[in-house]
Amino acid sequence: MFIEILIAILLGVTAGTLTGLTPGIHINLIGVLLVSLSLTSFSQMDPTILILFIVAMSITHTFIDFIPSIFLGCPDTDTELSILPGHELLKNGQGYQAVMLTNYGSLFSVILISIITIPSIFILPSIYSLTKPLIPYLLILVSFFLIYLEKKKFTSFFVFLITGILGLCVLNNEFLKEPLLPLLTGLFGSSMLIISIKNKMQIPKQEITNPKTKYFRPMFGALIASPFCCFLPGLGSSQAAIIGNLIAKTKDKDFLVLLGATNTLVMGFSFISLYAISKTRTGSAVAIQQIMDSFTPELLGLVILTILISGFIAFFLTIYLTKIISQKITNINYTKISIATLLILIVVIFFVSGFLGLIVFVISTFTGIYCIKLNVRRTNMMGCLIIPTILYYFL
Repeated sequence: MFIEILIAILLGVTAGTLTGLTPGIHINLIGVLLVSLSLTSFSQMDPTILILFIVAMSITHTFIDFIPSIFLGCPDTDTELSILPGHELLKNGQGYQAVMLTNYGSLFSVILISIITIPSIFILPSIYSLTKPLIPYLLILVSFFLIYLEKKKFTSFFVFLITGILGLCVLNNEFLKEPLLPLLTGLFGSSMLIISIKNKMQIPKQEITNPKTKYFRPMFGALIASPFCCFLPGLGSSQAAIIGNLIAKTKDKDFLVLLGATNTLVMGFSFISLYAISKTRTGSAVAIQQIMDSFTPELLGLVILTILISGFIAFFLTIYLTKIISQKITNINYTKISIATLLILIVVIFFVSGFLGLIVFVISTFTGIYCIKLNVRRTNMMGCLIIPTILYYFL
């Protein structure tokens, strides 16, 4: 059994590395695919082995997926905010540092998860009953905070509002599959790729130096905000990061630590909340819920062990891959990379969300370009998720 568990973890790490490096692929999509396969091709497999494979893949993905987000400006739905400070560091020759900041945040999160699992099992049910009525007011507070930070407050509010209206139209379309993929990829990914292509952006030589920053404040913000995603619909890693930043008040480099920490903590908490309150808020947790017969304490222990092992492997894998990419990216035509990435995104969106998804993608892309040209922080475009979430609770 030990050998089978180890193989499952290593295969999961491999799969998570591939999904993390592939532009536009979110781990939730893989979760849906695994559920369907578990009912057919994997039906004879031991459910525990498949569950541990999913956990290892999911945790690894949260480490690796910042690499395409920062180096290519191509996020998935959990890493779009990393583009904001990450791409600026890339243009200053500090892309390696940007990824390492998220990498350390994820590593600390893996350690935190192993420490807080047992207390969380007892605390989460109480938080679940107390927090739900407060979340729309908290999101309103976050929204005011985002706009208050801007010099162009009216313009920022306008960006927040129009992206919120776009989010409402897209997320309420029952004919669109995986609406977040074309919506967020257009707003945060392809919009910047097109601007980079137009401006013929040149990537300077990248420094291979470890970042120097303080980790306590961003980790504290991530730890406080991430549990909200365990049981509140409409709240993902990005919104949790915004809430965490409201608490921690981080700057650019610290914000990347907070993003990495939040991304991994949200995934880890989704497995803990599945055990504690039987609620699933990630595609991976949904897949596990449909595969398992019962979530026993023994299985939870194996899940936490898998998180630790896969997290540490993913940490060193991220260092290795980022070094290679940092050294090679200046030798490659960045415009051609951007065009190739854009084409990959179009193919992925068409495959996942169909022709309607491509229409949303085009509209979101032009909206993103327009908002960027207004010269306000792109965090204001998170109105596409925050406004629909607020209205969900009030209507």
